[in-house]
Amino acid sequence: MAEVKKFPYPEEVVIPPELEGWEEMYAPQRLFSKDREEWDKAHFWFQDKIHAPEPMYPLDDIFQEAWQISLSGYTTRVFCIPPAQGIAQRMLGCYMYITPVEPPPGEIIGEKAALFGQRVPYVFQNYETKLWPAWYEKFSALGKEMEALKIPKELPKYVPDDEVLPVPRGYTDGYLLIETFNTIVSQMFKAWQFHFEYLNLAYLAYLMFVDTAKKLFPGIKESTIGKMVAGADVSMFRPEEELCRLSRLAVQEPPVGSILKKDTSAAEKVQELKGTEAGRTWLAELERIKDPWFFVSCGSGWFHYEGSWITKMDIPFSYMKSYVERLDKGEKIERSLMGISEERDRIVAEYIALIRTEDDKKSFNDAYTVVRSIYKYAEDHLFWVEHWLHTIWFAKIREFGDILTKYGVLKASDDIYLFNRFEVPMLLEDVVTSWALGIGAPTRAKFWQEKAAKRQKILDAAKKWAPVPALGVPPEEISEPFTVMLWGVTTESVQQWLKGGAAETGDVNELKGFASSAGVAEGPARVLRLLEDVVKLQPGEIVVCPCTNPSWAPVFTTIKAAVTDIGGLTSHAAIVSREYGLPAVTGTGVATSVIKTGDIIRVDGAMGIVTILKRA
Repeated sequence: MAEVKKFPYPEEVVIPPELEGWEEMYAPQRLFSKDREEWDKAHFWFQDKIHAPEPMYPLDDIFQEAWQISLSGYTTRVFCIPPAQGIAQRMLGCYMYITPVEPPPGEIIGEKAALFGQRVPYVFQNYETKLWPAWYEKFSALGKEMEALKIPKELPKYVPDDEVLPVPRGYTDGYLLIETFNTIVSQMFKAWQFHFEYLNLAYLAYLMFVDTAKKLFPGIKESTIGKMVAGADVSMFRPEEELCRLSRLAVQEPPVGSILKKDTSAAEKVQELKGTEAGRTWLAELERIKDPWFFVSCGSGWFHYEGSWITKMDIPFSYMKSYVERLDKGEKIERSLMGISEERDRIVAEYIALIRTEDDKKSFNDAYTVVRSIYKYAEDHLFWVEHWLHTIWFAKIREFGDILTKYGVLKASDDIYLFNRFEVPMLLEDVVTSWALGIGAPTRAKFWQEKAAKRQKILDAAKKWAPVPALGVPPEEISEPFTVMLWGVTTESVQQWLKGGAAETGDVNELKGFASSAGVAEGPARVLRLLEDVVKLQPGEIVVCPCTNPSWAPVFTTIKAAVTDIGGLTSHAAIVSREYGLPAVTGTGVATSVIKTGDIIRVDGAMGIVTILKRA
């Protein structure tokens, strides 16, 4: 009998000794376990490098917990996509692994199909006119509720008179501290319920359109289908559009443009701008649009240490410096939405002209109308949830960290992220109990601080470890559509992992991936492995990275093309490249290992091929 090629099971993975004790950072249900071993081993798990490419800080894990429940619940229980089930998560060595749950029994598929047929068409027909406006209204309200939460900055020596007389308030700030944390956790879980309200259906609409196009036009390229849905006016691109507008305003007022071009910090530029009337007018406009459009993460929005434009103003000011310099040269800085839309309409018209029957034409038009309506939800909701609301969340959580630091329970405010959402209430209760007991009553500060220090060392060690890409026995063929389309995990990429990747990277001159955005470009590569490296990108370079971040939109008007290790046709890298008319090949698996900064490469976004023409 031939030996079954497999990856190690969880218990077979050799975890570095420096990570000893990592398990205690996460809730028990987040771990592989003996009591679920049979189920766990019946599934194939792969590392989720899109949502969790780095070691997971315990409190940042709340977003992952929330999406596991919401994504899965909408698939299995709300819109009842017939053969699909949820995406399960497990932590191993501080990294997150996921698996698509195997399809349900046939009778369950039948039950779901009936409900799917009742519910989904209504969403497709009413999304743009009714459902999106309602979604935006309730999500905005939730964000404002979170922003309005009052977190005590300190616990008073004595409760003030107005909270005691003439009628006691009935609760102290100590209680309020505990209650508010419980409230903000509930709000975040609700936000992620809203997040997946239509996202699975947006991806499903794209898959249905792809299927329709391939049936009607055998041999049509994936990149051509992608061009048919490009040209969307969506929220995720609005921050970059506002930077372009502010840059044009600055150029119209020479003192402002000159100041923005200086090699000084954002704070120094703001101070100088305050000294002129034109500068004050420009700053007023900046202030007007900062909330919400500067509430965009400097990274993915998933990690507390990334920061946002609103907290790291040097980032947007560096983008505007570049824009002003380009405008001075007469260059165009905005995304060419009209050009992309015209190209889309031309391609669609050409393909419709090839359809012979009215029935086929109706099938195409129906699928196209649906995907053009709902697919933009992917980039619309992304800004509001993972950027705007997460920015508010991080600011509020740091207020809890501040009070824990003020009372000596933690050494630094951000140490709160070293404790998971079930543990933080214990820290807060410790502070409140000490306060309530009276002068001199101790907290367990030493215990919490030692735990935080130990966990930080574990996470630092985990960053240096290269975990296995997958766990268990892979299926003969990877066919689960979301796994392929979003994560970019295919049968070929799994085989590459089994071989151990590219053993001799210097001998590899061609990489294959998804043909995510059509076009061909040649130029020098810029390999970006770290978030802060994006500032090193030079005009005319080709970005090569594990995956792109939505906040990188300002660089997409200067680069020639994009290449990623992970991500399929519906990944952010694929979507944003199509929107900026850039060639892109996603899901290559090993691009950042094989390609070096300075290599001259060719990106063929129609064929999904990256060629190394000349080594640096």
